[in-house]
Amino acid sequence: MNKENPHADPRIAKKFAGDRNWSFVAVGVLWALYAFVFYEVKDYVDQQVAWTLAIFGGLVLLFNTAAILAMVAHLSEERDEIYGLDLHYIDLAKKKSYS
Repeated sequence: MNKENPHADPRIAKKFAGDRNWSFVAVGVLWALYAFVFYEVKDYVDQQVAWTLAIFGGLVLLFNTAAILAMVAHLSEERDEIYGLDLHYIDLAKKKSYS
């Protein structure tokens, strides 16, 4: 259970953990793809182009990683509001389908 709100729905923590984990997986896959593409391309371009690709690819990775970390931090701070509303509508849809 959540220490800040002992009455919080445990499904919120589960949904947040899943989103956080998949966000980190996506960042890891992105880094791996950039590394693979750079490794495969570097032999076909001259050194200046390779350095340019490395620098700007690194900047893209840096900014994308920072954005994902900021998103996860925001989800962590507002998880009850974000996931609570989502679960509310899921529960309503289930209740309506059972009627």
